[in-house]
Amino acid sequence: MALPAAVRAASVHQTTFASSVRNGSSNMASIKTKDGVEIFYKDWGPKDAQPIVFHHGWPLSSDDWDAQMLFFLANGYRVVAHDRRGHGRSAQVGTGHDMDHYASDASAVVEHLDLRNGVHIGHSTGGGEVARYVAKYGEPQGRVAKVVLIAAVPPLMLKTDKNPGGTPMEVFDSLRKALAANRAQFFLDVPSGPFYGFNRPGATVSQGIIQNWWRQGMMGSAFAHYEGIKAFSETDQTDDLKAITVPTLVMQGDDDQVVPYKDASLLQAKLLKNGTLKIYPGFPHGLMTTHADVINTDLLNFIRA
Repeated sequence: MALPAAVRAASVHQTTFASSVRNGSSNMASIKTKDGVEIFYKDWGPKDAQPIVFHHGWPLSSDDWDAQMLFFLANGYRVVAHDRRGHGRSAQVGTGHDMDHYASDASAVVEHLDLRNGVHIGHSTGGGEVARYVAKYGEPQGRVAKVVLIAAVPPLMLKTDKNPGGTPMEVFDSLRKALAANRAQFFLDVPSGPFYGFNRPGATVSQGIIQNWWRQGMMGSAFAHYEGIKAFSETDQTDDLKAITVPTLVMQGDDDQVVPYKDASLLQAKLLKNGTLKIYPGFPHGLMTTHADVINTDLLNFIRA
């Protein structure tokens, strides 16, 4: 893949950043939200190009979109991604670890950069963030052109009387227990197993992918990650999905061991006014990493359509 001048410039910026860190200063891009939380973001590519905004999953950072950001940058788009509060390089605050604040923080980045005609792409918890952002801020402000939900958590992960196909509370309690007991080991076990399907017979395991997942997770706040489990599992986003009217692509693998597709993407497609559903046989939860070539092509086709 031939990288444009913008990518080469980003490389120079990274070198400059590394030098500034060694000299005791930082030139990382960030904003402060209304409640005073510093949110880190990346903004690469031509400022007059259509923006594609990426929203990462739990407990990761904007780095999880590397394969997509470089791909779309090479195709002439402006690419933007931020680290959710308490995650990655954003502030490790003790409040606001819920879907409302996630969406508000995303809106703060979008408004700061004055992004319009944007395509918002969310993975897993980031899909919930996108749904709440688009319903509450993006569409009312006229800033959103299209939406993509990848292995996303809406409408509701938790099993309830109204959502009998959901995941039992005991599963989320076990996640909280494992995180509190030994987060470092837990953050090795998840990517080594269900997240990327590396626990499946015959899977091609990448230690680099596992270690990168661990690196991203351990950068963030244990408290934000702990509270985030409630946010992604217990937030009912049925109304968010119903409120979205722009074209929306729903993507998920049918071997997703983290977010069961029958209680996620299949329901999303039914609730959305203008949704297109694409199910990938055998693909895992982290499909945009393990199958980046396929996912990137399908994303590009959807955005260009």
